[in-house]
Amino acid sequence: MENFIVSARKYRPATFETVVGQHHITGTLKNAIKNNQLAQAFLFCGPRGVGKTTCARILAKTINCTNLTEDQEACGKCDSCVSFQTGHSFNFHELDAASNNSVDDIRSLIEQVRIPPQAGKYKIYIIDEVHMLSANAFNAFLKTLEEPPSYAIFILATTEKHKILPTILSRCQIFDFNRIQVDDISGHLNKIAQRENISVEADGLHIIAQKADGGLRDALSMFDQIVSYTNKNLTYKSVIDNLNILDYDYYFKLTQHLTSADVSNALILFDEILNNGFDGNNFINGLAGHLRNLLVAKDPQTTKLLEVSENIKQKYISQSQQTPVSFILTALNLANQCDLNYKNSKNQRLQVELSLIKMCHIPSVLQLAQQPNNNSTTDTDQIKKKTNLSSPEPTITASAEVPNKVSEPIKLPEVAKQLQQDSASTLPSIPVAKTTSPAPATKIALKPLTDIKKVATLIPSLNDIGRVAEGEEGDEPKYISGDAREAFTYEQLLALWTQYANKAKDDGKINIYTLLSSSDPILDSPEEITVHVEHKLQEGLLQEEMIDFLNFLRPNLRNFNVSIKAKQVARTVVNRLYTNTEKYQYLIEKNPKLEEMRKRFNLDVNS
Repeated sequence: MENFIVSARKYRPATFETVVGQHHITGTLKNAIKNNQLAQAFLFCGPRGVGKTTCARILAKTINCTNLTEDQEACGKCDSCVSFQTGHSFNFHELDAASNNSVDDIRSLIEQVRIPPQAGKYKIYIIDEVHMLSANAFNAFLKTLEEPPSYAIFILATTEKHKILPTILSRCQIFDFNRIQVDDISGHLNKIAQRENISVEADGLHIIAQKADGGLRDALSMFDQIVSYTNKNLTYKSVIDNLNILDYDYYFKLTQHLTSADVSNALILFDEILNNGFDGNNFINGLAGHLRNLLVAKDPQTTKLLEVSENIKQKYISQSQQTPVSFILTALNLANQCDLNYKNSKNQRLQVELSLIKMCHIPSVLQLAQQPNNNSTTDTDQIKKKTNLSSPEPTITASAEVPNKVSEPIKLPEVAKQLQQDSASTLPSIPVAKTTSPAPATKIALKPLTDIKKVATLIPSLNDIGRVAEGEEGDEPKYISGDAREAFTYEQLLALWTQYANKAKDDGKINIYTLLSSSDPILDSPEEITVHVEHKLQEGLLQEEMIDFLNFLRPNLRNFNVSIKAKQVARTVVNRLYTNTEKYQYLIEKNPKLEEMRKRFNLDVNS
């Protein structure tokens, strides 16, 4: 039985051409070899598993090869290449700085450097994890690193460049390795699967590549694990089961429930996810990532930012066309707030469920915000449902014992609160007559509420749902008629505008504060306000804040027909004067005699 070799070792690149995803590094090294411009020291830095040590070994083998190809690759057949591949080369030394980080270890290395190569042109020293060297070891290494013998080349590799002394960095040519792209990793895994006769699905390989986070070694380790688990039949289902990843289908189904305001199925789906062993915080982060992908898929120019397989990409594009941008932005905000509050919440499941419920109500809130003139009509429908006006006239039974005093007037706000509680389909008992003695129980007919609009003024504006969806708790609702259209002055608008901008600043909404305070509003008509924005991002921020902003302006201006629109304008660049010379030139333009005075008194502008 042959010994098993993991894919990360078995398929380690042996030439520059086979290195995955680092073409900017390999191309530079090949040109340096071709032009004979090799530095005395190289520093390879980057995340784990991206090919730093591999490229160092390929470089060491290539520069000592006696029969280079036309592409500046090692032949793999000469004595130098064969000895390197079998591990018997005396010109190649690899040191692990994590376990050899003392001054004595560096001194031993310096002693070896003094001995020239017996065969070949160069002696190559690879020091892996070089940031682990002590400060004294670095200082002992400085002189040799700066002026080594002509035959010595040092290749340092590290994952933490910031821990290396600047004096070391200044003596090296620095190469920064990138995280490997998802498509490159999945393509490399597919090639390995073909060589090993492994059946794979493209979606499954993309999941592995995403989970690897740019590290090819991590991807190969997961690939070996899942191949063993599935007996060489790697499928999308087996990958998500083995790596404990939420299926894309969960988020696609959940988005359908949210956009259709289906609270029940949304909560049931979340419960199913929890029963499968997934954490609520991972779920809400995954939902935020899904919403981000939907936003990216909206524009064909940004679709390339989707790091998914072609099959999943088409699903994102399809669902994004059916989902409004306003819904995506508001849901993203709610998901972000849930993520921030999750760890500090004592009831974490309820935190996520509340966010899902708020997301389900986003479509109705946005629809209501887009129809500012129909508030009173909507309120009327709600009142009709709650008072059962279509039923026979309600009757109120006067108590047999009525207090011997004039009944108090009806408090309208209290009636409104009672209506909102849905506790009864009829209005509460109200004393209606003045009496001086007990009287038998009498049924008194109460006339129907003929003027629905008057009662509608008792109910808070339905736009307050917007504040609920954002998780904010405002002041007591102001009971102002939903069809109020009082005139207001520009000064009143400007005062409220400044007040809301300052409130946004106190709440941490710096972007909203900057947008509102950068330019004053323009009153195009008695009820239409224009805001100047510089780009579409600010327009999106304004659209996201529109519900809360209108809920603030309309009651305070006593005009529910007020609307706000954004107008994109070109940014005006203001030349600022920074240096004394610039300021002096500006003053000369205003008064040329200043230059004559400066010369007369021999003054220095910069003093």
